[in-house]
Amino acid sequence: MGGLKQELGLAQGIGLLATSLLGTGVFAVPALAALVSGDNSLWAWPVLIVLVFPVAIVFAILGRHFPSAAGVAHFVGLAFGPRLERVTGWLFLSVIPVGLPAALHIATGFGQALFGWHDQQLLFAEFGTLAIVWWVGSRGASSSANLQTVVAVLIVALIAAIWYSGDLSVASIPFPAVNEINVPQLFSALSVMFWCFVGLEAFAHLASEFKNPERDFPRALMIGLLLAGTVYWACTVVVLHFDAYSADRAAAASLPGIVVDLFGVKALWIACVIGYLACFASLNIYIQSFARLVWSQAMYSPQSRLARLSRRHLPVNALNAVLTCCALSSLCVYWLNINLDALIVYANGIFIIIYLLCMVAGCRLLTGKYKLLAAIGGALCLLLLVMVGWKSLYAIVMLIVLWFVLPKRKMAEA
Repeated sequence: MGGLKQELGLAQGIGLLATSLLGTGVFAVPALAALVSGDNSLWAWPVLIVLVFPVAIVFAILGRHFPSAAGVAHFVGLAFGPRLERVTGWLFLSVIPVGLPAALHIATGFGQALFGWHDQQLLFAEFGTLAIVWWVGSRGASSSANLQTVVAVLIVALIAAIWYSGDLSVASIPFPAVNEINVPQLFSALSVMFWCFVGLEAFAHLASEFKNPERDFPRALMIGLLLAGTVYWACTVVVLHFDAYSADRAAAASLPGIVVDLFGVKALWIACVIGYLACFASLNIYIQSFARLVWSQAMYSPQSRLARLSRRHLPVNALNAVLTCCALSSLCVYWLNINLDALIVYANGIFIIIYLLCMVAGCRLLTGKYKLLAAIGGALCLLLLVMVGWKSLYAIVMLIVLWFVLPKRKMAEA
């Protein structure tokens, strides 16, 4: 059976990762960070980038040496065997029923802001979004990358326009002196802001689709990380400058509100369209990554329809399965009126566990300074797991349940 088509270049990879990291966070997190730590959040972004760098470098090195559609599950399998590989893969897939409906709801929320949609209208908008994801995914990773590169350019252009029209300059940025930094507030901001850098694990599933994965995958990952961090920092400057944050104001409304103040009410649709596209880009890369993981897991049973590729060497059957699961989960959330905030927290716990497993695998597979970086990244993941507290129990319980249940199934040889 043939493999996935290798068609991604460096610029496309940067666009994919940058939009994956920005996603819904670019409109909401700067305001949330400003709310909990004020001007200290300006220091929190560079500190967070420094802290995330060890994790990102480990992802980059593992993806360069061991590119696979299975992503982190593949790294874990190389380090600890097929049993834990399968558990890791299914742990990542367990995000589908809790994380994707929440992301869909956030994306279609911009339609609510523009057109006043509610209830069934939002549900139909979610299904329409899934249909667009299917259309993009059925055309290949290159199409997704081209679309998301355009989205990244639009986000940067929007922030640049706000800086220009708002007469912002480096000299006007309210950087606190180092000796005036409020450390507890800084840590509070970091706990909120880390979720902006969830997306590295999804990007890892696309490593095997780069034309030159050994050269371009790590470069795309690091440049995309820096680009996303810079955009988040610039957004935080804007939010602080215009005092566009408060406890009684929706965080996601901060940037659209600034756009209206600067350019008028007619410009609201521009902010909402870019916000929707940013959410769509993050949602798209996750769904495409889930499809590639399902395909790679199905390779253990070659006769399965999920293990088949289309004529264009795309896992379309696996993509259809993921989208069906997502649609059914969205229906359940709608019918049962489930709290989406809880879903997001549970999904975050799974992401931290996956990052931790990747770092532990890095400690086993890498040598020298990269092994040390993996150990540092692992310590950071453990700290974040503690910060999430009892809400991380969902991820831990899922890991334990999968460990005991999955090995009972008889697996065919690949």
